[in-house]
Amino acid sequence: MKTRIITIEGIDGSGKTVQFELLASRLEALGFSVARRGYPVYESFFGEQIGKFLSGSGGVLATDVDQRSMALWFALDRFNDLKDYAGGESDFLLINRYVLSNAVYQSVRDTDCGKPDIVDWVFELEYDKLGLPRPDLNIFLAVEAGCAKANVGKKGFRDYVGSGSDVYERSKTLQQRASDKYRELAERFDDIAIVECSENGEMRPIEAISDGIVQLLDERGLLKKE
Repeated sequence: MKTRIITIEGIDGSGKTVQFELLASRLEALGFSVARRGYPVYESFFGEQIGKFLSGSGGVLATDVDQRSMALWFALDRFNDLKDYAGGESDFLLINRYVLSNAVYQSVRDTDCGKPDIVDWVFELEYDKLGLPRPDLNIFLAVEAGCAKANVGKKGFRDYVGSGSDVYERSKTLQQRASDKYRELAERFDDIAIVECSENGEMRPIEAISDGIVQLLDERGLLKKE
């Protein structure tokens, strides 16, 4: 049995975790077995350091680290978590943020404006050199920046950053650049699909977004029983 790998991607505040859990539940209701992963793993060695970079609690901010070095921390966090992963143990593997997120965010930081992006470098690093499994589909939850910012403010306490925002969330323009980069890459790669989650400055209903995701999987032939 081939495990179908689906990632949920999007800017901060796009509702990834809500849609991730909804999709898992809906797939299970359809009779599929579902494994779940999410990154960074802040409880791991690499994830803990990432949390310190994002919060600044370790004395160095992520924005002070060059983009390839920062990307490497995220890649090693996934490599460590997936080193014992064996495909075929479940029908689906759902991942909340994966390689695409790393490629996007390390290419659009404030400190890297005007530099060539490192998207292809990140893909080569994680898929080819580290051997991480490639997704069958990356789903980008597209949300207007204003809606996303409001949602970030509702997140509450998080272990790695407390009740505040991390360094990437605090940037006034990074989230919009990240959204633009996701859309650009969706034009370039067939395994990236867009689900529109906001309209006229308002979030669409959660269930309507979930319906769109399930419809997308069906259209891609990913809901066929083997």
